[in-house]
Amino acid sequence: MLKALGLFARHGRFVLVAGLVAGVVLPNMAMTLRPWLSELVLLLLFLTAFRVGFPHVLNGLRHLHSSIGIVLFYQLALPLICIAIFAAFGLAQSPVAIALTLMLAAPSVTGSPNLAVMLGHPPDLPFRLLILGTLILPATIIPIFWLSPALGGLADASHAALRLCLAIASTISLAFVFRAFVRPKMRPDETRALDGLTTLTFAVVVVGLMSAVAPALAAEPWTLAGWMCVAFGANIGLQALAYLGLRHVGMREGAAPIALVAGNRNVALFLLASNATQTEEFLIFLGCYQFPMYLTPIMMRPFFGAK
Repeated sequence: MLKALGLFARHGRFVLVAGLVAGVVLPNMAMTLRPWLSELVLLLLFLTAFRVGFPHVLNGLRHLHSSIGIVLFYQLALPLICIAIFAAFGLAQSPVAIALTLMLAAPSVTGSPNLAVMLGHPPDLPFRLLILGTLILPATIIPIFWLSPALGGLADASHAALRLCLAIASTISLAFVFRAFVRPKMRPDETRALDGLTTLTFAVVVVGLMSAVAPALAAEPWTLAGWMCVAFGANIGLQALAYLGLRHVGMREGAAPIALVAGNRNVALFLLASNATQTEEFLIFLGCYQFPMYLTPIMMRPFFGAK
């Protein structure tokens, strides 16, 4: 079993592509998984926290000063800039504005350490950004939800922050306790097997996240094409801009992992917190967003290169 799961970890890029294909060609399965999306997102968070463990998190937080600025720029400054730009054109309540604002407000996608490894880079930096970004998310979303006319006022922001805080804190705490009692020290083959299990879960989640894609492809292909352009532009565009910007200012070490996080965000977390994510438009965007995310290890490898 450990060897089989290790193979999934080794060939993770192709497992993710298989998940994308399944999401399109198996619409009934996608619709079956759709009601369980919140639970699957929390399962991914649990597996990631279990894999790392509390001691490693403490060690990573020692580098807080070097990561907090990046996280605040990604999760606070960028979505506020997005709100301001759309508001200037009178489009702050448009579906595209809502989708991009929530995407930019989200922390790193749970699988970012795995994506970094698939790209040939160490997972430590994206993991620190993932943990820190997830922990401070309940605080950073308050001004965003408050200032965005489409996401509600202060009361909605506070409720969303509370729901997220409870869900994230309980899931991560349970994973840390479970790891401490079950596997305080993990062998390399066990770690690889857990990476394989996480990759498989990642692939299953994408099937549910794409539940709105197949119906849109049949009924509104041009609408789907438009959302696909938005998703690729936001994800791949942000990765490329972040990487070029970091290289321009002289940062070579860590530029690729930091840029990876810029475009790949855990937007699905907002399924736990906001009614704005329950619209068909947002679910179509969420499904389209999985394509550039899951294709990142293939598309961005020539751009980023390996360390």
